[in-house]
Amino acid sequence: MNSSKNSLIDLDLSGVKWEISDTPAVMRLNDMRPCATKQTRTATTMVVPPIVPVKPISIETAVSMAARPADLNALIRLIGEFNHPLRGGATNVVLPHLAQNPNGVLIITDIPGSDDDATGNVLSGPAGALLDKMLAAINMGREYVSICPLLFWRTPGGRSATRIELDLSRPFVNRLIEFVNPNVILTLGDLAAMEIGGINLSHAHGTVAEMAGDIKIVPIYHPNYVLLKPETKRDVWNALQEMQNLLKIQ
Repeated sequence: MNSSKNSLIDLDLSGVKWEISDTPAVMRLNDMRPCATKQTRTATTMVVPPIVPVKPISIETAVSMAARPADLNALIRLIGEFNHPLRGGATNVVLPHLAQNPNGVLIITDIPGSDDDATGNVLSGPAGALLDKMLAAINMGREYVSICPLLFWRTPGGRSATRIELDLSRPFVNRLIEFVNPNVILTLGDLAAMEIGGINLSHAHGTVAEMAGDIKIVPIYHPNYVLLKPETKRDVWNALQEMQNLLKIQ
């Protein structure tokens, strides 16, 4: 990468430097060390109880449950109580983040990452830190936007979500969209773009789409992808400016 003034690494966006290194982030693999030392393997007598299977839940039941809450706070409480099949294997439920001073933006992201699972907070860790810089570049912050994951629990090992797992959570995502009633939905990553707008992100990044209720959809790369591919930063910046313009039109 050249060191010219226009280098993406040195690019200041609206006065906010995103501070992305041109060295790609290193993906951390699962710790492959033995789970116990020789002494503990021979001396332990602890019996690990079997995992009790989660009682199957139908999509019809999920739809019925999501229709019950009368407001956002009740919906959030219900999500926390929902007996989703992934619940038993995750550390924490990752609840949606609600804007304190709503400005008409709802961010929808994909499945929770390991940092989200550890903290119970949506878009935490390095991806969340970059999102905060992205929002700051257009004079926004988390206090102004709501954020909802497509799933509220991390999948085992961070694997791709199954169709049934997504479908069971979707009624609650749809209900949240109804309550928030955003002017713009900003989707992060391929999965959110496809699930919410039927958008192929690789061909339509930043292209404004529309869903029922005159809600505009702006699909962009997930912050994790931007961390790995800093050259995508300019495309994301252009899309964020487009979203900002849409809000001014409303």
